Formats: sequence, C-alpha cells, structure tokens
Amino acid sequence: MANIKVLLADDQELILESLHIVLSMEEDLDIVGLAKNGEEAIIGCEQFQPDLVLMDINMPVMDGVAATAVIKERMPAIKVIMLTSYKEVEYVLTALNHGAEGYLLKAIHPKDLAAGIRVVHAGGTLITQEMASKMIKSMHGAPAPISNEYGLSTREIEVLHKLASGLRNQDIAEALFLSEGTVKNYISTIYSKLNVKGRQEAIRKVRDSGFTDH
Repeated sequence: MANIKVLLADDQELILESLHIVLSMEEDLDIVGLAKNGEEAIIGCEQFQPDLVLMDINMPVMDGVAATAVIKERMPAIKVIMLTSYKEVEYVLTALNHGAEGYLLKAIHPKDLAAGIRVVHAGGTLITQEMASKMIKSMHGAPAPISNEYGLSTREIEVLHKLASGLRNQDIAEALFLSEGTVKNYISTIYSKLNVKGRQEAIRKVRDSGFTDH
C-alpha cells in the first residue's frame, strides 16, 4: 500500500520541526510539505495533494479553521486533523462543522499521533465522547436562522455577533484569535452574503431577520 502523504501546518517552528522529525520515523508516513499559516497550508495542499493535513488552530495570516474551510471546499478528499493546545470547544466545533475529521491535543504521544493519522486516513474520525456531546448540545441549543437564510458559516456568525456588538476589526481579531486580515476577509464575505455595503446596513439586516446578538 502507498504511504500516507501528510502536510504539517503550525506557526511555531519548534513544533513544526518536532512533528516533522517524529512522524518521518514512521515507515508508512511521508511528510510532503510544511506550512506556517493557513494560507501556506492551502497552497501546500494544491501543490502536494496530501492525503491528510495536521492543522494548527491559532496561526497568523489565516487561522487553521478558516484554512480548513477553504481546503474542504476546494479539495474535499484531503482529510484534516486539527492540532490544538487549547480545549476551546468553539474552534474545534467550527472546524468539525467545516468538515475536519477530528482533533488532537498537541500534548499527545507521538505514537498516538501517528495512530490517529492512520485512523483518519482509513476513514475514521477522532472526536472524544465529551466533544461529541458538546457538538450535539451546540446543534440543539444554537438557533441561528440567518445561517440558513444567508448561508453564513459558524465562524462568520461569530464575527457578525462581534460586529453587532460594536467591536472594531482589531478587537474582533483579538477576541477570536484571528489576524486582522482574516477578520477583514470574513467581513467582506459576510457583506457579500448579506448583500450589504457596510457595517450598519449588515447589523440592521440581521436584526430585521430576528437574528439578535446574544
């Protein structure tokens, strides 16, 4: 059987190199590319066509959640495992919502990481029971009519809530662990989907739709 082609994405060089060294020791894994942000991960996927991406969540330029959304839209066959040092549920939930196959904490033992890659490559998912129950609760407990009406993603709704609260782009970026450039990209997509030209018009439109801020 052919080896599993893996692309690694992490903005911390030490982690990136450690992952590269550790996973290269596994006979059935080939590390085909390294990326330091979400944009590089997308380019790497287009260039190397890996079977699987190990994707950090918090990265500059474009975070791992946004990059996962793009990769899954353009190259749905590529599987994505989120690598995170946090336990923030919403980031993992959003990534899973965009089609990621699971997540692993960075503190995982290298052998377990390699085993996780094989599980996902074989068609499995990596979601803990705790996360699965949070996903179910979030699906049942988060009415978001605008999401269906305008096709906004979970992340776009988060940005929209912050906009409606009057936060500036820089504040939104800090609150959601994104770069300011990524926030601007989200906002322009939101305006396009809502068919509005600016912040006030967007806020008015969502309030008229009954989509009020929490």
